Amino acid sequence: MTAASIVAIIIFVAMFILIITEKIEKHITTLCCGALTLIFVFGVCLRDLGAIWDTINLSAIVNPEFWHSSGAESESGGIDWSTILFLAGMMIMVEGMARVGFFRWLCMLIAKLVHYKTIPIFISFMCMSFVLAMFIDSITVILFLASITIELARLLKFQPVPMILAEIFCANLGGSATMCGDPPNIIIGTQLEYTFTDFITHTGVIAVISFVFILAYFYLVMRKDLKSSTASEDFSNLPSPASAITDKPGFIINTIIFLAAVVLLVTHATTHLTVAFIGVSVAVVTMITSGKHVLEILKKVDYKTLLFFTGLFVVVCGLEETGVLEIIADFIAKVSGGNTYLMIGIIIWVSAVASAFIDNIPFAATMVPVIKALSATTGVHIDVLAYSLAMGTDVGGSATPIGASANVVGTSAAAKAGHPIGWGEYCKKMAPATVIVLLISTIYICAFYL
Repeated sequence: MTAASIVAIIIFVAMFILIITEKIEKHITTLCCGALTLIFVFGVCLRDLGAIWDTINLSAIVNPEFWHSSGAESESGGIDWSTILFLAGMMIMVEGMARVGFFRWLCMLIAKLVHYKTIPIFISFMCMSFVLAMFIDSITVILFLASITIELARLLKFQPVPMILAEIFCANLGGSATMCGDPPNIIIGTQLEYTFTDFITHTGVIAVISFVFILAYFYLVMRKDLKSSTASEDFSNLPSPASAITDKPGFIINTIIFLAAVVLLVTHATTHLTVAFIGVSVAVVTMITSGKHVLEILKKVDYKTLLFFTGLFVVVCGLEETGVLEIIADFIAKVSGGNTYLMIGIIIWVSAVASAFIDNIPFAATMVPVIKALSATTGVHIDVLAYSLAMGTDVGGSATPIGASANVVGTSAAAKAGHPIGWGEYCKKMAPATVIVLLISTIYICAFYL
């Protein structure tokens, strides 16, 4: 192992420790570690200024292939600007939808359609969480679902915690179904050049099958806790769905933008429009149609997450360029002894356990080049390893309160409303559900891909 490899590992381990301990904000941690990688790994150890420029990768943005793919494979490394621009565009679109009251309107409409009955609301909100998270960041989905759940719980006199827990899990599960549903999938999809259709026809099938079992699981486990104590059938004191809409023209426009984004994502394998193009286009149209509210929307964009990704890609590139990731891939190959079934099990379950305690985004970013090397050395098709990694990282984070951002948002919302959720209560309900989905994922992948 070279000096550059050792330095790259030290920086990477330090970054992970700082992310886990949360002593410093995550985006500052990755940006600083990224700068150290550029200076010490590429500059001091490798003495390769060209590698620094390649890692920053700004030249990719001016390449026509970045915006409209010809279908040829790209070997561009370094910072994945496609992922970052796509995320930024979707964030702007979602903030535009939130401003006009789209999410609150949808929640109140569904509650009204099921006549404010607790169990139907419970099932409907699980379905809504699952479907919305396929296209919209799970944090946003839970932020609005949790707030509406708490409001309805106060009015209908039921315990909101079971419903919030189920919504969190379904958001994470729904995110696994599509390329744009969860950040790890965005990373896997853009770096391996998968399409929206690739994910929906592979992880999407697994997610839908799992969702059926999860619906049954949460209904059986939580139905007693969800019984409403109100006997009143007078819902006149409840807010109407229409009252949630703050800007009717804006509501119509942003709904059309959202539907257009979905169509573009579903068809981008045919149109060859890249996710970067789709993200930027959606953002530009949202800002143009928002008029005087554009600054309000831009202020709410999660820039810290975008900076977090930028630094993270640089650190991972340091590991890749120094051969560290190939060593990890060789180790997994040796442990599995060439047994593909064991290899799949290792990737799914190790990814899940790791994602339950550490951020699944840096883990996924680290593992993508690992599975590429693993596929090259063992002959196992990259798709098998990629979808195993996606399901492990996306679902594993559901097992603990800190495993995914949606978990933190949901439990925090409950705590602020006077319903704190402890580790014991959380894991007792969510860990078994996580194991159920992981078992289904493992069986499905082994049965249909080998």
